[in-house]
Amino acid sequence: MRGGSGEAAADAVSRAGGVGTVGSLTPEAETEAAKLLPFLAPGARADLQEAASRHVLALTGSGPGRTLLAGQAALLRALVELAAAPAPAPARDAARALVNLAADPSLHESLLAAAPGLPARLLGRALDPQWPWAEEAAAVLANLSREPAPCASLMEALTAAEPGEAGLERLVRALCTPGYNARAPLHYLGPVLSNLSQRPAARAFLLDPDRCVIQRLLPLTQYPDSTVRRGGVVGTLRNCCFEHRHHEWLLGPEVDILPFLLLPLAGPEDFSEEEMERLPVDLQYLPPDKQREPDADIRKMLIEAIMLLTATAPGRQQVRDQGAYLILRELHSWEPESDVRGTCEKLIQVLIGDEPERGMENLLEVQVPEDVERQLQELDRREQQEREQQERELSPEPHAEGAAPT
Repeated sequence: MRGGSGEAAADAVSRAGGVGTVGSLTPEAETEAAKLLPFLAPGARADLQEAASRHVLALTGSGPGRTLLAGQAALLRALVELAAAPAPAPARDAARALVNLAADPSLHESLLAAAPGLPARLLGRALDPQWPWAEEAAAVLANLSREPAPCASLMEALTAAEPGEAGLERLVRALCTPGYNARAPLHYLGPVLSNLSQRPAARAFLLDPDRCVIQRLLPLTQYPDSTVRRGGVVGTLRNCCFEHRHHEWLLGPEVDILPFLLLPLAGPEDFSEEEMERLPVDLQYLPPDKQREPDADIRKMLIEAIMLLTATAPGRQQVRDQGAYLILRELHSWEPESDVRGTCEKLIQVLIGDEPERGMENLLEVQVPEDVERQLQELDRREQQEREQQERELSPEPHAEGAAPT
């Protein structure tokens, strides 16, 4: 008798889950989606919760499905409850569904309206060293915090964390501690921190000389196991470099940030003895199998961080004195991506060009008139088009498979 009722309940979930193939938002589809709610609610049988959350996860794989769910506030609340529910609740698919929903910025308002405490709830799970789905929770936060309003909510949640330890300190400790959670790698805490570092309060925390936060992040610029974590840390460092008042400290012996930004950009080049002596010790005599950072976006962020450090005259001098030009020169010759190569060219021009005229020494404080800024943007666009055109001429595109040659 019990087995029969279980089969009937499972059939009900399956019928309600028929909206997984929805292609348009019809009243019937909305009704069918609403039927999933009882199976997601606390107290439902674990096997039915698992089946229902699997159907919801399938829905989040399409735009119409995500939009359909965004209109179901009660279902979203149940999904959040299930995603954060303690074991043995099947929370993983629910958490993955939230990852997909949070990846669509147009749904953030609906998510936060249905579950205003979502950032704080997921933050607690992401930083729980015993929570098996902490990576999924961190991924939801990484997607949400790309937009200003959810990022502000997350910052508030960090500020309101338990007394005795700052919320941001807990986040950094989790990110920088190997094996912090034995069941979740927590790579997505990197992008979370990068997004948070766009806010002045977060940068003030990260750049507090008494906390030694930046120094703990620097080794992760070479973290071998995750592009996501490396990119998040490099993005955080770049954002911190906007604070030109801290450049002297960042470039000085207490932090010594420049070698950590240059090393991922360096290859196995063999410099002359004279050139080698100009480089920081960590960049001298690199092994012949030394590989550059493989991700183009991360290479660009590294170059942008160094560019920001050259905003002031003392910063430019320190970057020059540490032989950055030598690494950038070789990178420019090697760089396959035109966008990254263009960014590298601009930094090289700053390093080898004449110093700005008096009163214009701090490039971050120079006010560029709007018409001049438009002209510069237009020049950038034209340069990019010319580079792409030259590359097409040098390397003709192959014929598409099966297409007749012209």
